[in-house]
Amino acid sequence: MRTLTAIRLLHTIVWTLIVAWIVAIPAAAWAHHFRLAAILSALVWIECGVLAVNHGRCPLTNLAQRFTTEKRANFDIYLPEWVARRNKEIFGTLFVVNELIAVVLWVRKG
Repeated sequence: MRTLTAIRLLHTIVWTLIVAWIVAIPAAAWAHHFRLAAILSALVWIECGVLAVNHGRCPLTNLAQRFTTEKRANFDIYLPEWVARRNKEIFGTLFVVNELIAVVLWVRKG
């Protein structure tokens, strides 16, 4: 059980970082820190690549699954179940919108 708790905690921390990067992209662009916005964007794209290589699943989910028979959407992370169930749709959409905002701000600057 301790191992699963540790995985859930790590997964929550990683998820929080990725969401923070997504939220920070338009904020960085708004402040004309386009290099920072590009770095944040690249970090999120790397995470997208990790998910793609793992067939849409976080490797931490696969690891957590070894320690439980739980099947709820949030068995591997400390999030409300409805957020865990719709995580990719919610934050994927937010990422695309924030990328577009950053690009528009960058083009307008030039």
